[in-house]
Amino acid sequence: MTRVAAVDCGTNSIRLLVADADPKTGELTELDRRMTIVRLGQGVDRTGRLAPEALERTFAACREYAEIIKEHGAERLRFVATSASRDAENRDEFVRGVLDILGVEPEVITGDQEAEFSFTGATKELTGRTDLRRPFLVVDIGGGSTEFVVGEDRVRAARSVDVGCVRMTERHLVRDGAVTDPPTEAQIAAMRADIEAALDRAEETVPLREAHTLVGLAGSVTTVSAIAQDLPEYDSEAIHHSRVTRTRVREITGHLLRSTHAERATIPSMHPGRVDVIGSGALVLLAIMERVGAEEVVVSEHDILDGIAWSVA
Repeated sequence: MTRVAAVDCGTNSIRLLVADADPKTGELTELDRRMTIVRLGQGVDRTGRLAPEALERTFAACREYAEIIKEHGAERLRFVATSASRDAENRDEFVRGVLDILGVEPEVITGDQEAEFSFTGATKELTGRTDLRRPFLVVDIGGGSTEFVVGEDRVRAARSVDVGCVRMTERHLVRDGAVTDPPTEAQIAAMRADIEAALDRAEETVPLREAHTLVGLAGSVTTVSAIAQDLPEYDSEAIHHSRVTRTRVREITGHLLRSTHAERATIPSMHPGRVDVIGSGALVLLAIMERVGAEEVVVSEHDILDGIAWSVA
């Protein structure tokens, strides 16, 4: 048994998992799992740089995580950084800050690496399920990018495309420095066209329509599940391995895109950091389900973070 810590730093959030991993049994016993919205990718699509205030938010979360890792006595730590830090001109500043705080250098991984970690984390518990047909299509909808992975026990094909809830919101729904609230039909149409073009690119290398089970990961998908279940608060146990039909995803997406910030903020399971970007994230999920013909999505709380933990163990 090895006690490991994994940090996943994306465009919208930074997350920590401390767990005991037993490679012999394939069990990962969770000790601490948490998420902080830091919006590291704020403005990156427009400026190409990580904003000073975004870096400071991220470093503050790193300082908090350093204390938790120390308290649990994790033997090994791996810090993985994804879309926003891949795209930024000043990512060296980010790397130095993380190294100073946590003592490890963040690995700015490729989209293909990100996809493999996501697939491992999402499917390790599903491989023995007889009610789920293979191959799986694992879709990780992040803030800056979305990863598509098709596989059974192993990855058959993977592709990362630059479509995520933060990137789509900033690219299509921001006018004069503020998010249009609610978005116009023209803005939604432009965003949908961008998503469809990304799906075309993904299909160049990943046989999206050959998969029999769609598995959805990350905050946009889990929040849609929470809304579908009308949860009084965010409940990971209720969300993990829940199933949401395409019809329900379409209804929720339409409602979110017609709502104002104030209306979305009243949803009890909504994290405050997702209020501005959840409509875009839900639209990405809906477009994927319609493209591949998936009648439902299996929602997983286990994702790239769990894959990173296994890679450490």
